[in-house]
Parts: sequence; C-alpha cells; structure tokens
Amino acid sequence: MNLDFTDEDRAFRADVRIFLAKALPDDLRRKMVERRHLAKEDIVRWQRILNARGWAVPAWPVEWGGQPWTPTQRYIFQEEMALAHAPEGSPFNVNMIGPVIAKFGTEEQKRRFLPRIANIDDWWCQGFSEPGAGSDLAALKTSAVRDGDDYVLNGQKIWTTQAQHADWMFALVRTDNTGKKQQGITFLLLEMRSPGIIVRPIPSIDGISDLNEVFFDNVRVPVANRIGEEGRGWDYAKHLLGHERSGIARIGLSKERLAQLRHLRADLAARGMLTAAEQARLDRKLAEVAVELRALELTQLRVVAADTAGGGAAGAASILKIKGTELQQRMTELTLELAGPAGLGVPDHHGDGDGTDGWRAAAPLFYFTMRKVSIFGGSNEIQKNIIAKTMLGL
Repeated sequence: MNLDFTDEDRAFRADVRIFLAKALPDDLRRKMVERRHLAKEDIVRWQRILNARGWAVPAWPVEWGGQPWTPTQRYIFQEEMALAHAPEGSPFNVNMIGPVIAKFGTEEQKRRFLPRIANIDDWWCQGFSEPGAGSDLAALKTSAVRDGDDYVLNGQKIWTTQAQHADWMFALVRTDNTGKKQQGITFLLLEMRSPGIIVRPIPSIDGISDLNEVFFDNVRVPVANRIGEEGRGWDYAKHLLGHERSGIARIGLSKERLAQLRHLRADLAARGMLTAAEQARLDRKLAEVAVELRALELTQLRVVAADTAGGGAAGAASILKIKGTELQQRMTELTLELAGPAGLGVPDHHGDGDGTDGWRAAAPLFYFTMRKVSIFGGSNEIQKNIIAKTMLGL
C-alpha cells in the first residue's frame, strides 16, 4: 500500500488551492476564521459557487454532477477546503440524501431531486432520531400506513438539525411491526410544507437554535417519494450513515484548527500573557494533539488507499468518527484554556480593547457547540460496539 501522493495528485492540489484563493468570498472566509455562525444564505452562496465550477458534489456519479476524481483527489479536495477556511456545503444535501438517491432512487427521482440537491435549490434535513430512538435507531415508532397512493404518517422526530430551514426531509418510518424491527422500516422523502407537519425549535446551550422537534399529524406522503422497497429503509440508512460517519472525522478542519491554536499560543506568548511554565504545558498538549492527528490522517489515507485498490474498510468509518470527534473536542478545550478568564466572561486587563481578542469571548460557545459531535451520527459508544462486532468479532 502506497501512501505517497503522485505528481498528478500534487498538481491537482495546486489547482484546488488556486481556485479557492480566487473564488472564496472574503466575508465567508472571515466568518470561518472567527468561528462565527454561518447563515443559511452563506452556505447556499458558497455551494452555488462550487456547483458552477462543477465541484459541489464531486463524490456523486459523474452523470449527476460528480467528478471522475480518485479517492485520493477527493481527500485532497476536502483537506484544501478546510485549510482555505471554506464553508462546508449542507451535509444533508451533499453527503447524505444525494448519495442515497443516486444509488437507490428511481430514474424519475434522480432527475427530479439530484440537480436541485446539488445547487441547494432545496434544503434538506434528516428525520431519523426520535425520543425513544436515538443511538438505537431501529426502535423508531413514527408510523406510515399505506392508503392508496399515499402513506399517512403519525409520530415525532427530535434533534432535527436545521429543520427550520428545510424544504424537504428524508425520514425513516415504521411500515411494519412484525418480525425484526430493522425489517419494518421504510425510507421516505417528505415535503416540509405538507399539511400536518409542525416544527418546534429546541434552544441549545451555544445560543444557536438549529435543533428542532418535528411532529407529524396524519401527514400524507406519496408512495412515489419512497426510496427503494418498502421495509428496506434500514439498508439504505446504513449506506447513508457510512458517508456521515467518515465525514465527521474532518481531518482537514482539525489541521486548520491546530495551526490556529499554534498561532494563538505564539501571539499570547509574544504579548507576555503566558508564563514559561504555561508555554511548556501548552506546547506539550499541542504536540500530543499533532501526533494523534497525524495518526488519524494516516488511518484515513489507508482507507483511501483501500478504496482506490477496491479493498474493504470494515469498521473504518466508526474508527474515524470516534477519534476525529475526540480530537475536535480536545482542540476546543485548548482554545478555552488559551482564552483564559476572558473566555469565561471575566474582565482581563491583558485585552487591548480593539476587538482583536474576539476569539477569546467566542471560545465558550465554540466549546459547547462541539460537545455534540461525539453524539450525532451515532454516539461514540455505539461506534465502539460496531467496531467490536465488525472488526473484532465480539
């Protein structure tokens, strides 16, 4: 297995860097650097810039907007996007529902939905988790009863990210209560303006209301909006979750954040805001993160190499998800440590009052926001069970 980049890969990386330097709007780059919340309009704007270049959905089939890139080139593209402080597109559109429709949808569904998904003409959300079915997703109870050419839905979803923006939801629903619970699940596409759908926001500790409860009261969904066969939704969901979990690792984003942490540590030291002992302690912690991040990157590259060679990577998505999210959280802890008292809203005589230390005041919100990454996409505890079963045979 060769983990080196080829000359073609290096030339590809240079092309991506040139494009990002020219095409990424300065205001979006600044928001990303300052860890500010991106509005829906920000994400749509950047997604459409990428789509105009043909790079919005590179991992999709070429006939639906994808690129004939190798897995290594897709990896390089994601890394360069993060290093350039480029926003991510809507993961629900690009990484989740798009690949599912492209693989399992009918030709009519592909023609109807995929171009609009790629350009975010429609904004999608994920209707999986329920009050009694989070990590144990197969325990879901939202029912869909066939009535002629429609299904009639009743039930509730929870923790539905960005449902307040969504035009459509892809949802798992129960169409059969007999036999194994995984076998009675169906995958449906719901228009969020349908009568009987109610969206209620859930306030979160970071102050950003992106989480919601969604209620269904006799909502009618055309059978034509079903993905694949009735009762096989669990199979399609596993395909989707594999994309979600490997993407959650966000190695490029972590490399960018590590570089910023090193910059902040050097800046604070130069301003006399860190003692020698504090500098030594921070250097040790940053070095530990750098070593673990490099190990994670090599694991990702092994997965890429196996994909390129046509090999398998059983359990790899779960490994990447666990370690990737742990490192992301570790770096928010270091950011909070660097922020010091100013990160807790305590006046700090070291601040220069010109706004250049705004990152310090934002550090707690950044910390709280990232607590969720080890939970969504299947909690890290569940991922360990998956590894034990699929890789260790336990």
